[in-house]
Amino acid sequence: MSWLIFAFSGPVLWAISTHLDKYLVERFFKHSDVAVLLIFTAFIGVVTLPFIAYFVPAFASPRPGSLALIMLSGILYMGAMLFYLRALQWEEASVVAPFFQAVPLFGYGLAYLFLGETLSPRQIAGGALIVVGTLFVSIRIGSDGSVFKLRLALQMHACGFAAALSGLIFKIFALEVDFWTTAFWMFVGEAIFGAALLAVSSYRRELVAVLRKNASAFLSINASNELINLGGGLGNRYALTLAPLSLVQAIGSTTTLFVFAFGILLSLFFPRVSRESLSPNELMQKGAAAILVAGGVALVAH
Repeated sequence: MSWLIFAFSGPVLWAISTHLDKYLVERFFKHSDVAVLLIFTAFIGVVTLPFIAYFVPAFASPRPGSLALIMLSGILYMGAMLFYLRALQWEEASVVAPFFQAVPLFGYGLAYLFLGETLSPRQIAGGALIVVGTLFVSIRIGSDGSVFKLRLALQMHACGFAAALSGLIFKIFALEVDFWTTAFWMFVGEAIFGAALLAVSSYRRELVAVLRKNASAFLSINASNELINLGGGLGNRYALTLAPLSLVQAIGSTTTLFVFAFGILLSLFFPRVSRESLSPNELMQKGAAAILVAGGVALVAH
């Protein structure tokens, strides 16, 4: 059961971060490139490195090839976040979040191919219930019918595959080497991605423009957001060392439900920050989805 606590820390904190991401995008990046946000993500990772280094065992020294792959995990994660933020720039958080259901599907395939992970029928049924429940709550059909958004689907499926592959690489080396050593070098990979963005002159100009406009508000909100996201990421990655990749990523797919739940609370108490539909049909749909997810969690926990 302990792995569930760490696994659920990811979607809960990521859901909070999703609403903060949307707020940041709407307020500061409506007409500029959201890649600038990832420079701050990389910066937070760099600041965290000395603290992570404290937990790294002295004997843990991955081979150069292993180091390159671990850093690639960080680069893939940042690439996934870039796809996600660009989708969030022109779609609502509650529309983007359901596409994270692609992560456990990619994760199951990758874990089967590269780790030989297999699940019991009960675990498969539980994972399926979690994914179905979170997909059910994401259904949106307007009066003029449903619309397939190809651009959004391509961006978020690319995000899902990159995130699943990053998780696979992290799990392999966290088990083979050490959790904290792997986390350290993964953050180095994220820092490399951020440095590459900072090397682009247009991104530097946008960064300066954002800071000149409202540095204190942007830095305080973004710093809080990055720390929340960091906590969710570390909790989720630690769960990868305790349970099968596909199950941890299935739990991660409940981010959608938490996005809706926090959206309802924000709509009630902070409507200027976020608005979510509170119609009886919407609430019934979300309640049914919550029951499906709870049933799935009960199955995978035994």
